[in-house]
Amino acid sequence: MYNPHLETFLKVADAGSFNKAAEQSYITPTAVIKQINLLEADLDIKLFERTHRGLTLTKAGASFYNDAKYVIQYCRDSVIRARNAMQRDENVIRIGTSPMTPAQILVELWPKIHELCPEIKFQLVPFENTPENAREILKNLGQHIDVVAGIFDDTMLNLRQCKGFEISRQPICCAVSVYHRLADKNRLEIQDLYGENLMLMHRDWSHYVDRLRDDIWQNYGDIHIVDFDFYSVEVFNRCENGNDILMAVQAWDNVHPLLKVIPVAWEHSIPYGLLHAKAPSKTVSRFLDAVQTVLCR
Repeated sequence: MYNPHLETFLKVADAGSFNKAAEQSYITPTAVIKQINLLEADLDIKLFERTHRGLTLTKAGASFYNDAKYVIQYCRDSVIRARNAMQRDENVIRIGTSPMTPAQILVELWPKIHELCPEIKFQLVPFENTPENAREILKNLGQHIDVVAGIFDDTMLNLRQCKGFEISRQPICCAVSVYHRLADKNRLEIQDLYGENLMLMHRDWSHYVDRLRDDIWQNYGDIHIVDFDFYSVEVFNRCENGNDILMAVQAWDNVHPLLKVIPVAWEHSIPYGLLHAKAPSKTVSRFLDAVQTVLCR
């Protein structure tokens, strides 16, 4: 489905060495070099700078690295979706799951949902939470994935061309490294954040986050806001490694083993629930009705 030399390219880029990549691939360094040379020739792009100190990506190589990772993961996900399609049952709800969109809330509700709709089954469909995947999956809900659990608002729903079913309002919390000076606290006062870098999604991603941002700018100038573009594993790693503080919700408590999600003494919250197609199937509609009934009990 894709040039197999892409995987070798990623291994070389990550290892910074033909020899180390060869060891990981259980082939000779000569074979690795040959694959990289063929890939560069096919693309007509120089991917690596070769020096006596080792290998470094060129600017073109660094750009190609991220796209290569996406291509490989997308192809793998495509195979999973194709296999799921072969086994498609009209009474199966396909739930997309990733580190940032855990299905735990549905797992907890499922016994009661099953009482109301015993004919409905659910299937977990894992996916990598990248900007490209998020756009494609949410825009095409109902094709390969029926529902995804996560935070949302009208701005995001309009952008992603889907609908949201609110399960709860999640208080906006802060995630910190377990080694951070604030990690021993079970609740943060706003003043605890003074002098800290608080990572927030960029403006216009969510008006709930923008409301928090404006509140901080107007009333708590000692908190330094740091923008980022997309929630991903890399962002959680950055929070843990860089000692910054990350806006989070309690549902993400288990996303990263070295981060702790802590409530904050402010009134800011954000809707959390199920994202689904604008025109859901009859099965998905029955499922959402069952969820509503369970929540109202």
